[in-house]
Amino acid sequence: MKRALHCLLPLICSISVAFAAEPKHTYMPPAGYVPDAATAIKIAVAVWEPIYGRDHIAQKKPFHATLKNGIWTVEGSLPKGWLGGVPEAEIAQKDGRILRISHGK
Repeated sequence: MKRALHCLLPLICSISVAFAAEPKHTYMPPAGYVPDAATAIKIAVAVWEPIYGRDHIAQKKPFHATLKNGIWTVEGSLPKGWLGGVPEAEIAQKDGRILRISHGK
């Protein structure tokens, strides 16, 4: 019995390690998790609001997003004639990472 246990134990450990090391399945859309400007804007607003306040961010509409080299740059707007800064965000198209958050003066 003891001998059988000594033979089976390494096998059981090997099987456990093999299953534990297997990566979990995930889906990566062809255009990344942030495929378009509308998605980039939604992510930016979701990040800006807790930082700068919902009312403040609402005053910076419309928002504009441009894609360059796999990075979305999202910026707010100021009404014509107003002075001040706007919120800015840089978001990775591939995985949605927030690369930079800022607010101009």
